[in-house]
Amino acid sequence: MFTGLVEEIGKVEDKIPEGLGYRLIISASKVLEDLEIGSSISVNGTCLTVVKLEKNTFSVEAIEETLKKTNLGELKAGGKVNLERSLKADARLGGHFVLGHIDTTGKILDIKELTNSHFIKISFPKEFRQYLIYVGSIAIDGVSMTVAELSESDFSIGIIPHTWDETIFSTRKKGDTVNLEFDVLGKYVERIMLAKSE
Repeated sequence: MFTGLVEEIGKVEDKIPEGLGYRLIISASKVLEDLEIGSSISVNGTCLTVVKLEKNTFSVEAIEETLKKTNLGELKAGGKVNLERSLKADARLGGHFVLGHIDTTGKILDIKELTNSHFIKISFPKEFRQYLIYVGSIAIDGVSMTVAELSESDFSIGIIPHTWDETIFSTRKKGDTVNLEFDVLGKYVERIMLAKSE
């Protein structure tokens, strides 16, 4: 489990094909402090398992199923990624509950630079509309954000300067694909209500 508060921007050093998936070798510094083989780490919001550690890099594997639901297959050597280690039991929960289980991807429709912030509009598949609410939580590439505007097929978020500078949002452009994870609480409520109606 994660909080959606990005700890560090990492760099993809290599992307090695493995069957229909990839091994990603990522350089970092802060997140390496207490990583171990088998540790969970969020890479652009996707929960992956550390399979190798070296002095300045760690390796994870993105299997075919993961690539179907995320933007990890689009990563290239030299690209940047958001990184967050898994939540410790005694840590403050500053964002919201983020599992690292990506639901789908969205497309950036527009990026506006305002006087002291940025405003991004993102499309999403209509079948996920029930999981979004005005001023509700959503994880975008692993970043916990608040829905500022909402329609049937897109939503917008406002990004403060700190978040803009400390995540890969600052590298994004119109047309880019982003990973979306909807609030898990809404999914559980939906399942409970369906079970009651059955």
